[in-house]
Amino acid sequence: MFSSVAHLARANPFNTPHLQLVHDGLGDLRSNPPGPTGQPRRPRNLAAAAVEEYSCEFGSAKYYALCGFGGVLSCGLTHTAVVPLDLVKCRMQVDPQKYKGIFNGFSVTLKEDGVRGLAKGWAPTFIGYSMQGLCKFGFYEVFKVLYSNMLGEENTYLWRTSLYLAASASAEFFADIALAPMEAAKVRIQTQPGYANTLRDAAPKMYKEEGLKAFYKGVAPLWMRQIPYTMMKFACFERTVEALYKFVVPKPRSECSKPEQLVVTFVAGYIAGVFCAIVSHPADSVVSVLNKEKGSSASQVLKRLGFKGVWKGLFARIIMIGTLTALQWFIYDSVKVYFRLPRPPPPEMPESLKKKLGLTQ
Repeated sequence: MFSSVAHLARANPFNTPHLQLVHDGLGDLRSNPPGPTGQPRRPRNLAAAAVEEYSCEFGSAKYYALCGFGGVLSCGLTHTAVVPLDLVKCRMQVDPQKYKGIFNGFSVTLKEDGVRGLAKGWAPTFIGYSMQGLCKFGFYEVFKVLYSNMLGEENTYLWRTSLYLAASASAEFFADIALAPMEAAKVRIQTQPGYANTLRDAAPKMYKEEGLKAFYKGVAPLWMRQIPYTMMKFACFERTVEALYKFVVPKPRSECSKPEQLVVTFVAGYIAGVFCAIVSHPADSVVSVLNKEKGSSASQVLKRLGFKGVWKGLFARIIMIGTLTALQWFIYDSVKVYFRLPRPPPPEMPESLKKKLGLTQ
């Protein structure tokens, strides 16, 4: 599979670092005279940079593997770091009478369980979201290449937002299957006092009571929550980065240092995160209640909560998801920088399309 994807990636319009180097090499024919065949000769320093700059080829198996590893770190670490806020948010959703707000929720939790109680569910959170991150970011890169080659260079540029949406939705479908068992265990630990304090206690108990259904009954609501969330997360991020470099950053991306580029990544990630939280919150409320209760269906929970009920805990989730998404993109991009992976800049209109539109001579 990866060999065919790697072959397709060579002509992929997202492979713009290579295309940009070629473009730069052809930019000034006077300082770069044609070779014997009449073709412009590529400067040796640019050719050397193209070989030395990256540790692997865009679209190679190693590229996808390291992208998946970046996803493991970005999702696993960040979700584990905000477990206390997630715990309070979940408790507000399933018992709003007892946990009336963020600060009240923290106060009640500290009073009943102590500081240690705020870390409940950290193990399933770390394992589950690491697996989700592996699939989410790794498969996103795979599907983005596949779909862009199906569309062709010109349509990829014109329909790039749709491509981001389709690639992220496809990746998240598989990511949620990986996440569902640990998410179910996490919610039981966090929202049912006395049920279990650790994953080792919760998992066997859940299996004994309901079998495998206990771990996967929340996968459909997870899709309802996570697929719109991820579509917004990736599409909004990609277009926000594009807009920031075009309208806000005072110099081209190629002239920005790596730290400056990572700052743009963080800002775009936070903006995307706010929209993610709003879009996915109703389904998140349903998942929290569904995993707490036995025998309930998603439609029954949704009907019982009503319109007002599904928006409980939204402010806490905006803070959590905004920070989370910004940090995830920052960590993911930092992993790419550390391992010297290709990091394509925002896509530019292909020359063939410019000619069709009469934008070039």
